[in-house]
Amino acid sequence: MERPWDHFLTEQDRAVLAKGRFGRRMGFGRRPAVLVIDAQRYMVGAEGQDHLFPSSCGAIGRAALAAAATIVRAAQAAGVPCVFTRFALDPSGADIGVYGRKRDLLESPNWCLEGTHGAELAEGMAPGPNDLVLVKKKPSAFHGTPVLGHLLDRGVDSVIVLGGATSNCVQATVFDASSFNLRVCVPQEAVFDRIPISHAIALFDMDRQFADVVPMAEVLDFLGGLRDGGAR
Repeated sequence: MERPWDHFLTEQDRAVLAKGRFGRRMGFGRRPAVLVIDAQRYMVGAEGQDHLFPSSCGAIGRAALAAAATIVRAAQAAGVPCVFTRFALDPSGADIGVYGRKRDLLESPNWCLEGTHGAELAEGMAPGPNDLVLVKKKPSAFHGTPVLGHLLDRGVDSVIVLGGATSNCVQATVFDASSFNLRVCVPQEAVFDRIPISHAIALFDMDRQFADVVPMAEVLDFLGGLRDGGAR
């Protein structure tokens, strides 16, 4: 499968990667969890209405979330814990922090303001009874949340990270997960961004040092093995 960053690399870049032996596969762990990052309505808009959603990633986002939903269902069938994050801000802006210096507080029901349509999980995101849904205020799913304790309590050694945006909250979560010595997998088709070059380079940087960016089919095969009792 062609990788989104391949056509950005020069021969000199490839030589640097080969010399430093970057990008080796870490492989799947034995006890994974799925982290679904900000799979919310404000992130993916709605068909024919993207102009009403100031942060919508559009059709690309909707296609990626359909892939993410397939992975979530496979994980739930295998008994793999899933964590769904929602990025949601107080409508007053009281908790936006330094982000408010880079981005206006958008007074829209289709942005990520708590209590609005935009802040809800997107269509197709269906947490199970044993899954965790939580609100975060910063890019990483680990910052200021109980996610790490939740994973440790379940003996998790690896995470499969889905959702968006690739260059923002997904990448921040991947870096933190790796810092906690969790193996990290990112299914290429199940993450998304607003700007193609941001998406491609973020995936490249993650795959180079902190995660395995792999085709979705590999993840589904792995989860199918867990469901059938062959990989634990």
